[in-house]
Amino acid sequence: MKQVKITGINGYLGTLISEELKNMGYEVRGIPRQLLYGNVKMLANEIRNCDLIVNLAGANILRRWTKKNKALIYDSRVITTTNLVKAINLLSEKERPSQFLAGSAIGIYNAGKLHDESSTDFDTGFMGKVVKDWEKPLQQLPKSISTQVFRIAPVLGEKSMIIKKLLLPFQLGLGGKVASGNQPFPFIHERDVVKAFIWAIQNEKQSGLYNLTAPLNITNSEFTTCFAKILKRPAVLPVPKIVLKLLYGEASETLTDSPQTKPAALIASGFSFKFPDIESTLRDILA
Repeated sequence: MKQVKITGINGYLGTLISEELKNMGYEVRGIPRQLLYGNVKMLANEIRNCDLIVNLAGANILRRWTKKNKALIYDSRVITTTNLVKAINLLSEKERPSQFLAGSAIGIYNAGKLHDESSTDFDTGFMGKVVKDWEKPLQQLPKSISTQVFRIAPVLGEKSMIIKKLLLPFQLGLGGKVASGNQPFPFIHERDVVKAFIWAIQNEKQSGLYNLTAPLNITNSEFTTCFAKILKRPAVLPVPKIVLKLLYGEASETLTDSPQTKPAALIASGFSFKFPDIESTLRDILA
């Protein structure tokens, strides 16, 4: 039986992925948060002799980017990943995990452009810095460890923040596009996220960087139209950019300026999406 250690195990994706692994017979345990910020030797003891690490630690991004919240968003990803890599390097080769799966984000890419995994046209703002610094420590992992990095698009599911925030307004007929609605709306169904992580575990030797995003690109306006159609409600009340700016400040950029992404590496590797388009995604979630 393989032993899996997960950071962020109680988070949205951590819960989904750990439940699926347990159902498949894996021994799954979370890595305590305090160890990720504490003594690296104690962290090394925690992960000694596990077979696989899944790194999903990271505070919610959609909050006002005050100085305090920026530090929380940054540290919860960068410090924890840096310490995890340091801890692995303290272990002997026999004690180290054979595989490391890392959650990352498409926020590394510049908004308004199409990016596959070969793109180096990175965002120069706060989100770009967070994701670049989040991925950087992974370069220090021992070469003997198979490493897969998933740049994840906004996740849609029954319990996802996006769906929970939008469902009631749309049910009341108060939904609408965000700003112009012309901006890209990258997304991924939660079950395709879980499927991709399981696929990576089962293809252990296939190290690589993957955009984990649905293959069919849409705009925010197309998302809004489909959401309203499935709920059989009107969606005629656009949310002006200024309203989002007042609510979230600088963080509103994540809603109004998104990159367009293509999962070229996953498709080339033979991965098949269960929910490749927005209609099949929303019909499954809203049913």
